[in-house]
Amino acid sequence: MVMARTTELESARVANALREDIMLGRRQPGSRLVERDIAAELQVSRLPVREAIKALVADGIVVARPRTWAVVREFSVHDLQDFAEVREAMETLAFVLATQRADDAGLRMLESLIDREESAASEGDVDASRTASAMFHITAVGLAENAMLTELAASLVTRLRWLFGQHVELSHMVSSHRVILAAMRRRDVDAIRRLIPEHLAYGRAAAERRLLERVREGAQHPEKPKRPEHRGHAR
Repeated sequence: MVMARTTELESARVANALREDIMLGRRQPGSRLVERDIAAELQVSRLPVREAIKALVADGIVVARPRTWAVVREFSVHDLQDFAEVREAMETLAFVLATQRADDAGLRMLESLIDREESAASEGDVDASRTASAMFHITAVGLAENAMLTELAASLVTRLRWLFGQHVELSHMVSSHRVILAAMRRRDVDAIRRLIPEHLAYGRAAAERRLLERVREGAQHPEKPKRPEHRGHAR
């Protein structure tokens, strides 16, 4: 039992580390997740790495390929559009409900996240700014006080953070979040119904540009064909 518990804790730690690497762009789409290399890097055995990769497959950001390496998922523009449509409906509802239901403490929590986002951006800490930006949205879902909405958001949050969270327009995101928070403080639901789709559309356009840039780079610098890897090295 102790060994099983230890493996479970280690696999959760490994999954969190890999998830952050992927969402922050340190592991690029199409890159391989080699168990033995990750195990050595994080100083764990290969079993928790294997379990962590299974969790990331369930998150939808890693693809398991039988008898070969798992890879970071490569999303298409069509995938992004599908997610964007779901995200707009889900987050507009979340922010409307949060505007109606959040108390002063909840609104102060959102403000502190924006402050953290802005401070990190001014210091050039892109990862920390993006993380605080994502937490602004995640916290708003919690402030909506709707269990079903929270459950739905939890099932999508990893993919959404990755697809839409690698923005480089840090100061723009800070300004946009402050405008949204100001409308929430006024309890202006009509403004929120307008602001959230506009805010998300900006992020969607930036994400589409990044995907298209990757496609163009791949066309200009195609990888050399690789020899089939031996089955014994598939782990």
